[in-house]
Amino acid sequence: MTTSAGLQTPPQYLPDETITHDADGPVRAATDEYTGKKRKLVYPPAPPASPVPVVDNHAHIDFRDGLVQPTPTEVMDAAATVNVVGAIQVATDLESARYTIEAIEQEPRLRGALAIHPNDTVKLAEDGVLDQAIDTIRELADHPAIVCIGETGLDYYRTEGEANWDIQKYAFKRHIEMAVELGLALQIHDREAHDDVIDTLLSVDQLPEHVVFHSYSGDEHMAAILNEHGWYASFSGVVTFKNNESARRAAQVMRPELLLVETDSPFLTPHPHRGRPNAPYLVPYTLYQLAETRNQTVEDLGNVIFQNTERVYGKFQID
Repeated sequence: MTTSAGLQTPPQYLPDETITHDADGPVRAATDEYTGKKRKLVYPPAPPASPVPVVDNHAHIDFRDGLVQPTPTEVMDAAATVNVVGAIQVATDLESARYTIEAIEQEPRLRGALAIHPNDTVKLAEDGVLDQAIDTIRELADHPAIVCIGETGLDYYRTEGEANWDIQKYAFKRHIEMAVELGLALQIHDREAHDDVIDTLLSVDQLPEHVVFHSYSGDEHMAAILNEHGWYASFSGVVTFKNNESARRAAQVMRPELLLVETDSPFLTPHPHRGRPNAPYLVPYTLYQLAETRNQTVEDLGNVIFQNTERVYGKFQID
């Protein structure tokens, strides 16, 4: 796999001592989401530049990690140094939805995705404002640079109980209806809920043309289901983790025209920098792993994935 030996961290991601740990806005935890180990809060060096254009299919650039908080333009300037020409900034609540609108208006290399994250739906329902929140997402989604509804779906890892799962399913279906109405792609959050996510998709009267499983976490058998229905698998840095042979087998099974690539930054930083902060400039690592896994050249697979990305979200400017 391609490494970043001899390369440096982009200047936009060097520590800023004027930022304090208690600054405003969402912040990634200082411990690893999977291992619980304390993380090194320094951004990794950039990978070698991709020989073909890449778009980060899913990022949360509003989330701060460590003592760095780059602007949307700084995020994309750093990404451009490794031929990452665009990114989808993904909102998960009303605050991040408003941030997303501001970011896509500031930075033309960004596109936006809006939704209420499944883990937020239960509290909103308890407060009696879930429908109001989804309605607000619908209003904001009229912006011309919003290209996707998401991330929406089901999360049985952080939310427990049938009653709570029913709330998530209700919100999931409302987001599906929104994507259909607007003619936008749908990005799905699916954590330990594979069967119910698929059952929900198959239960509705109509789906949007493009359905994307973000940070794909299923196995090769589920990949065959995605192939059957023409649903996309977007692979994050998880596919680079040494112990995740299941993800790599799924990547081998997926039809090439249904592959996408993402960071889910600042989370899921790819090997060899797992646990450190993540950003769109690191997405080439995942592309390189996918090419190796599928026994394809980076150029061949990268061109296909870029075409897939533009089919789902529209055109991105290439310098």
